[in-house]
Amino acid sequence: MHHAYNGMAATDLRGVRWQKSRHSNSQGSCVEFAKLPGGEVAVRNSRFPDGPALIYTPAEVEAMLLGVKDGEFDHLIRD
Repeated sequence: MHHAYNGMAATDLRGVRWQKSRHSNSQGSCVEFAKLPGGEVAVRNSRFPDGPALIYTPAEVEAMLLGVKDGEFDHLIRD
């Protein structure tokens, strides 16, 4: 695998294991995550698996997950 960068085609991230939430719906509307060999985390839209991937550091993913767990983003899905 070449150097991972934001916006690269997710299909170019060969050999990674994509994972989505068990809460994903049957239409596949979810994001998927993959841990990269260097420790970074790639994110892609499960509806467009050949589309672009966003690459995050472990610290960025940790901050996002802690915010989700604390309910900081609940307003994004509730009316």
